[in-house]
Amino acid sequence: MKDHLRPSYSLSEIVALLGGVVVGDANVKVSQVATLDQAGNDNLAFFANERYLTQLQSTRAGAVILGKRWQLHTSLSCIVADNPYAYFARVSSLFNPIVINYGIHPTAVIHDSAKINPQVFIGPHVVIEAGAILGKGCQVGAGSYIGASVSLGDDCIIYPRVTIYAGCSLDDRVIIHSGVVIGADGFGIALDGGQWVKVPQIGKVRIGCDVEIGANSTVDRGALDDTVIEDGVKIDNHVQIAHNVHIGAHSALAAFVGIAGSTKIGKLCRIGGAAGVSGHLNIVDNVEVSAHTTIIKSILKPGTYTGVYPFESNEHWRKNAAHLRHLGDLAKRVKLLEANLELIGKVSS
Repeated sequence: MKDHLRPSYSLSEIVALLGGVVVGDANVKVSQVATLDQAGNDNLAFFANERYLTQLQSTRAGAVILGKRWQLHTSLSCIVADNPYAYFARVSSLFNPIVINYGIHPTAVIHDSAKINPQVFIGPHVVIEAGAILGKGCQVGAGSYIGASVSLGDDCIIYPRVTIYAGCSLDDRVIIHSGVVIGADGFGIALDGGQWVKVPQIGKVRIGCDVEIGANSTVDRGALDDTVIEDGVKIDNHVQIAHNVHIGAHSALAAFVGIAGSTKIGKLCRIGGAAGVSGHLNIVDNVEVSAHTTIIKSILKPGTYTGVYPFESNEHWRKNAAHLRHLGDLAKRVKLLEANLELIGKVSS
């Protein structure tokens, strides 16, 4: 059912706000985004992959966002953009703004020394400890915990049941999804006489602007120095960031990635799902790590790194695994053969 409260925009109005070029009727009005196959005549769809060319040609959308090379493949009015998918994201934000109903629920428990901007939303059963700071436009969902001296910048969104331990700081426009724990102790233990001794974790977590952290992810506080997540980093669900990790600006980590302690990730890095990065490593800017890859050495050159075999039948996998166990012996035999061939060559000459 159409939402009559949702504003509609003409293509010319959208381009005036977001850039791009209109091809066709600039007066076409749309009120929501949709996929090519589900769109109706009041929707704006997007096309960014030639695999969906058939859908582009059959879509019932009112207009389409696409790249310049594809504008002749549709009779619909369209917005031509250099990056159609990114343009679609901005249009979707335009049609679906975040609406805040300011206020503090009566069941929230807020320490007298906390500094709360009047223009915030604090949901039921939220706990905000001493010295915490919440900036303008912040939203804290039901059952969340904001520890002592935690600092939230402006327009942060903390979804229900998020825990932020004492002393951690988040800059402006940070989004934290449900189940996230920020600032728990890092895994610092020392073996002494057959038993483990806990190493106090006295650092903090510092998170920059425009960071988003997915549901049930964890970011541990530093042992001595702080754990740092720079501006614009995007972290998927179920990701583990260990103590003293430093993640550079605008990097992206997919689900189930694990980063061990004291590793530094550069800017604009992309780490695929279920990849693992060992501790005390340095990964430079603009590195892409493929899904399920394990990184055990520092990466000092930008590029794509992959350490996973393509899947195959179990029968072939077992045979290849058996061969892998003997690679060391095989290398020795090859080295011996090379030495023998070199000796034969010298004798022959």
